[in-house]
Amino acid sequence: MPRLMSTLALAGLLREATPTLEATLGARVEVELAPTMALEARIRGGERADAAILTAEAVAALSAEGVLDGPTLRPLAHSRVGLAVKAGSPHPDIGSVDALRRLLLAVPSLCYSRAGASGIFFAGLIERLGIAAAVNDKAVIIPQGFTAAKLVTGEAVIAFQQISELMEVEGIEVVGPLPEGAQTVAVFSGATFTGAANGAALLEAVAALCTPAALRRKGLEPPG
Repeated sequence: MPRLMSTLALAGLLREATPTLEATLGARVEVELAPTMALEARIRGGERADAAILTAEAVAALSAEGVLDGPTLRPLAHSRVGLAVKAGSPHPDIGSVDALRRLLLAVPSLCYSRAGASGIFFAGLIERLGIAAAVNDKAVIIPQGFTAAKLVTGEAVIAFQQISELMEVEGIEVVGPLPEGAQTVAVFSGATFTGAANGAALLEAVAALCTPAALRRKGLEPPG
């Protein structure tokens, strides 16, 4: 059975397209979804699959170590960090870095993830803005998973994550991407594991799913 390890950023696309993927390959496909950091740690611990979708940096590092087959690397999607609120709630102003900073200081609670690329970026962002202590005092920091789930339960008023990940939670509304100057564009790439028998066919089938229209529908952007 072909096995794919993938970052959560592509969860929506892969969940929707798994039947197409399996029809293309003529076999059931096992898709393992987790934050890049968690997958990277498991891979370094000896876990293997046929192909992986991770941040470009993680793919490059694992390729340099010989775990992933570097020449098979394929950029698949670009992703931006966004902000969400519970459905029906007012949409705050995040049109500028100053507006975002004011919001972060005024809001009573917020949620971000510790392990994902967006959470690592957000932690660095509030440090650069000089408000890390004030923000973290009222933050719900989850180890991994979808931060917008905390909006539905009422544990947080705003949530930060990759826009594609925010969109996976029902009962929320994506306000939009963070403003320029407080934004990062993550590049997610795929590569086969070195020596994986099903790697090339699996990666080719996954890449075929990542059309510009399919990516944009899931809150992602085509690479390049």
